[in-house]
Amino acid sequence: MNGEVHAINRVDPKTVHLLGRVGSLKILETTGTLHYTFPMRVNAAPFDNFDLRMAVKLSVDREQLVSKILLGHGAIGNDHPISKSQPFHNGEMAQRTYDPDKAKFHLKKAGMEGVTLDLSTSEAAFSGAVDAALLIKDSAASAGLNINVIREPKDGYWSNVWNKKPWGACYWGGRPTVDWMFSAAYVNDSKWNDTAWTAGPAADRFNKLVTEARSELDNVKRRAMYYECQEIVNKDGGALVPMFANNIHAVSKKIGHDDKVAGNWEFDGNKSAERWWFV
Repeated sequence: MNGEVHAINRVDPKTVHLLGRVGSLKILETTGTLHYTFPMRVNAAPFDNFDLRMAVKLSVDREQLVSKILLGHGAIGNDHPISKSQPFHNGEMAQRTYDPDKAKFHLKKAGMEGVTLDLSTSEAAFSGAVDAALLIKDSAASAGLNINVIREPKDGYWSNVWNKKPWGACYWGGRPTVDWMFSAAYVNDSKWNDTAWTAGPAADRFNKLVTEARSELDNVKRRAMYYECQEIVNKDGGALVPMFANNIHAVSKKIGHDDKVAGNWEFDGNKSAERWWFV
């Protein structure tokens, strides 16, 4: 606002309208791969139980999260990391919705009625992560799930909580390609596989498909492989992916750029230094 920098990214949705009123600035918003997750580590009880994980996924009101946390600056997610902006997004798969009755069914099937789950969260994960966890707690209560929200300190969150505690909050900037995203966080040999989803028939099938799709030159066959990968992660994986967030920037009107701005990463696909100029 005072001209100290020419552009910022990750504008908090709560302050977009304030920055938009500043005459020297413009708001640049793109739909891309950024998504917010609540990974359940499947190697830790009770998240090693398929029906418990399914109960959690069904107990989340995604529309409410997009409305109240993103303030509409995003879209609901379907428990996999591939956004609608990507060529191999599986748009044919049914969207998972808030269904407390079905969640109760899976909770009963798991033999965990009345269970209490700890959910670690922090603003370090993403802006609004604590409020998001509290909304999940409220919606899950109607499904018979008791969630204990643990507010972790921002300092040390990524080294002490993420990829260590059974259930927490996280964000992913996403990756430009499906293979890159799956390879970064979902294949069995990735150190960033924050759900520890590495074994079992479904995970084995997923890993096989990712490897095969990497060298498949027929795009029809490759699309079918990636579609199945998304379906497997959606159903069996430990990732709760309730929302995709828009990339929101505030940019000085002294800066020019093409009308079409890339959304595969922030700052014009991380190429603003090459593509933007002083007007």
